[in-house]
Amino acid sequence: MANFGFARLAVVAPYEPHWREARSAVGASDLLQNARNAKTLVEAVADCTLVVGTSSLEHRKPDQPVTPLPELAPLIQKELARGGRIAIVFGSEKRGLTQEDLAHCHILTVIPTDPMQPSMNLGQAVAVCLYELASRIGKLAAPDAVPNLASDTPAPASTRDLELLAAVVEETMLAANYSPAAMRKANRHDLDLMLRRLALTRRDAGRILGFFRRVLWRLKQNPTRGARVKPDVTHK
Repeated sequence: MANFGFARLAVVAPYEPHWREARSAVGASDLLQNARNAKTLVEAVADCTLVVGTSSLEHRKPDQPVTPLPELAPLIQKELARGGRIAIVFGSEKRGLTQEDLAHCHILTVIPTDPMQPSMNLGQAVAVCLYELASRIGKLAAPDAVPNLASDTPAPASTRDLELLAAVVEETMLAANYSPAAMRKANRHDLDLMLRRLALTRRDAGRILGFFRRVLWRLKQNPTRGARVKPDVTHK
């Protein structure tokens, strides 16, 4: 990270004994000392409006758009231009990112590698990604990298905004008996992916949140509205 001008590091639920003993490369001690320790991925990327997950996709079918690394820079430039904040997420050395992790990503990026050896060492993968971005865009971590926006430019919805909206939509679905309890996890997974595909502004996310809060309030006032009504069946 220090080699390519990046300074904002967040670690998610690190293994404490190793994390406390971590040592940085020469000249990068401040990067580790200032790293943010988050309990969950959602917490780590809460302020971000574009979350880019990294994966080899060797044994999984992606649920969101996949952008080869050489094509990622223009998307990041576009997000910066509308006042967004970007996170690039890397999984653990052993297992990478889980399906649950990837559901919180707007897009995925892949490093073009030889099909015979798609897996990369974590440190190497980070270096390749950051080199590619730094060489095409410059130092994204620099304070002056984000342009001054006109007052009428819609602010993009952050991960925090989307998580709040998803939670209320999920609660509304439960109150309405939308589907069996066994489907709750799958429904939330699909909902997380859908909200990120919509590319909502913060204002629109807030308006939709208001709609669902009103519906949820109505359902709680009259629980029978959410009850399933079995249709009449006539046998001839």
